[in-house]
Amino acid sequence: MTTTNTGDRVRPRTAKPRKQAAWKLRLYVAGQTPKSTRAFANLKVLCEAHLKGRYQIEVIDLLEHPHLARGDQIVAIPTLVIKLPPPVRKIIGDLSNADRVLVGLALQQVV
Repeated sequence: MTTTNTGDRVRPRTAKPRKQAAWKLRLYVAGQTPKSTRAFANLKVLCEAHLKGRYQIEVIDLLEHPHLARGDQIVAIPTLVIKLPPPVRKIIGDLSNADRVLVGLALQQVV
């Protein structure tokens, strides 16, 4: 336990409970194409099955915001960028290969 000095009094400070690790995922798409829609649906299913309550998905439509592709060096779409936990990783495609996506998310070892 640590303490905080508040003038004449010393008051104990309790440690904040640690949050579970959160996955921050960014999915780059180009409009509402079947492949982009499938990628989001596949990602959502995998996240609900393996990361329930511990993930955040940000979808970036490059037709609306093309300048955002430069920051993550996007060269193909759809692309999933795993921002957290480190290291940053990328998976290109519609995310239909669940084993490959789970390896990319570091939730399954390469076999």
